[in-house]
Amino acid sequence: MRVETGNRPVEGVLWMLATGLCFVAVTGSVRWLGTGLPAAEGAFLRFVFGSILLAPALLRLLRRGLPQGSLPLFALRGALHSLATVLWFYAMARLPVAEVTAIGYLNPIVVTLGAALLLGERLAARRLTAVAVALLGALVVLRPGLRELGPGHLAQIAAAIFFGLSYLIVKRLSALASATEVVAMMSLTVALGLLLPALLVWVTPDPAQVAILVLVTLFATGGHYCMTRAFAAAPLTVTQPVVFLQLVWATLLGALVFGERADFYVLGGGAMIIAAISYMTWREAQLRRQAVTPPPVATKL
Repeated sequence: MRVETGNRPVEGVLWMLATGLCFVAVTGSVRWLGTGLPAAEGAFLRFVFGSILLAPALLRLLRRGLPQGSLPLFALRGALHSLATVLWFYAMARLPVAEVTAIGYLNPIVVTLGAALLLGERLAARRLTAVAVALLGALVVLRPGLRELGPGHLAQIAAAIFFGLSYLIVKRLSALASATEVVAMMSLTVALGLLLPALLVWVTPDPAQVAILVLVTLFATGGHYCMTRAFAAAPLTVTQPVVFLQLVWATLLGALVFGERADFYVLGGGAMIIAAISYMTWREAQLRRQAVTPPPVATKL
């Protein structure tokens, strides 16, 4: 199903700016949370709060009954997203904000490759070139051989892969349920999937930690809302390049709040990844096909 978009570019850009700020606030909030809570517990509480926030949509869906054939897909998506979220929480507590953001831009590349390998979608030469540029950008960010890659780097790379696979499941689910229902079921299934891991490492959170996780939930929900408004106001070809500013905001946040040094390798590699994704999005629009590559923010928490 193709999503109809308007022709209000200024409005679309402003909504996408707000989207980036919301998701940087999510990243910064989890960074502030640090290692005080185990990653599994922090991720679990975030999705418990998300389930409460989306309870009306969730209750409507469960009362009506799940669409036929959707339960295995919801369960698989919940398992993939659970693993991805724990890895992301782990990486966020150990890496600079900008670096996590830049590596996270690989999500759409995973989706593009996964759609070709698992869903049989055609991967033209231009898209292969764009994927290669994006992967080269990731190498610029990571700089293997020039520095030691720690567990946080490996966790964020794995998180990008599992988030991408989770989005591939959404492509199937979008034909069976509304976007709100898909997000609500994601919150429920991830909360259930992380219940046991969280209990095994449980540390009683203090009020400040609970407040931070509530903020993470609110910022993430606000980010998805703003993103939806951006897509409705203007085509992806207009809003996609604005996504790169999220890396700028993340760099400023890291420098001003956490005292992290601006890393030009991270900025340069992130720019290469976003340029590749923007080109793929523009090319798909030119060919008037349904977009296969999601914007990087589409797979956010």
